[in-house]
Amino acid sequence: MTASFRLTAGVLTGMLGLTALPSASAQGIASSLKVPNGFRVTEYATGFKNPRLLAVAPNGDVFVSDMRAGIVYVLPDRNSDGKPEGKTAFATGLNEPHGLAFHNGYLYVANTDAVVRFAYKSGDTKARGAAQKLVNLPAGGGHSTRTITFGPDGRMYVSIGSSCNICEETDKRRAAVWVYDADGKNGKPYATGLRNAVGLEWFGGTLYATNNGRDMLGDNIPPESFYRLKAGGNYGWPYCYTLNGKQVFDREFGQKTAAACTNATPAFATVTAHSAPLGLAFYTGTTFPSAYRNQMFVALHGSWNRTQRTGYKVVMINPQTGKVQDFVTGFLNGQNVRGRPVDLAVTPDGALLLTDDATGSIYRISYRQ
Repeated sequence: MTASFRLTAGVLTGMLGLTALPSASAQGIASSLKVPNGFRVTEYATGFKNPRLLAVAPNGDVFVSDMRAGIVYVLPDRNSDGKPEGKTAFATGLNEPHGLAFHNGYLYVANTDAVVRFAYKSGDTKARGAAQKLVNLPAGGGHSTRTITFGPDGRMYVSIGSSCNICEETDKRRAAVWVYDADGKNGKPYATGLRNAVGLEWFGGTLYATNNGRDMLGDNIPPESFYRLKAGGNYGWPYCYTLNGKQVFDREFGQKTAAACTNATPAFATVTAHSAPLGLAFYTGTTFPSAYRNQMFVALHGSWNRTQRTGYKVVMINPQTGKVQDFVTGFLNGQNVRGRPVDLAVTPDGALLLTDDATGSIYRISYRQ
């Protein structure tokens, strides 16, 4: 898809089709972001090309995928002062690495065309050997990112977005979450009808997903959606979308009939259309006030195709009620874009990290009593 607006400093944006904002534009952003009373945002790390998803290693080291660079970096903070001692390329030469997950002595990486894994021992800052390919994935397409997580059953869950804005896919791995054994074998569909589920995380025995709705239906339709996934569940795309808590037939697409929506599960929460929800994290730390604990935090990457831009912030969603409220704002100043949030992760000290792929930065959100 082609971008329809420009970032501050004239940088083209749209989906992943953007380059980093000039480094000077990243300076001071952290201190100017708006958060609830008692919270503070500081710069954690900079200098990435396209920082995307985060994962925290068993020893507390932070890993981040730099998608355009083809690198997975590690950011160790061994003295626990809330600042990494530096950044090291753990693995290079990857094909658009995105999702990351640690499981049973391995770091798993979801490239655009495959899931690979590296042997990992606590404290490693360099890969011990070559990547082991586990699963071939359909590469590129309208949505090229791949997300990976492990469930309480020890199995691997992989999300692959659609190849199009709206279509009937011929490759059943598209617009779905598939589940595999940890070695990549015995793959099968887990949840279908998800146009682009970039955020994927287990919490309390349930798999949660963000989802990007279709384009070309105007500024406000369809709302962006958030789902609780179940084995065998269908979540509507391309035939329907959630509106006011119900699945609504997409008459503009017009394939099949409204009966196709009968067994589709609606979203439990929604936000403004074209906000582009990406990564999510449940706050499992103990340093935030109780009202923020066990809540779902989601990075809204921001619109590229809306008359008045929307998104460009972090929201907090109650996983029980679906209530949505702003948590971090200020990436959008009027209609000027200053950054694009991507993913979040909880650190061992109870802080929340946030990647920004427009400025090539990571921010740290902490609470001060």
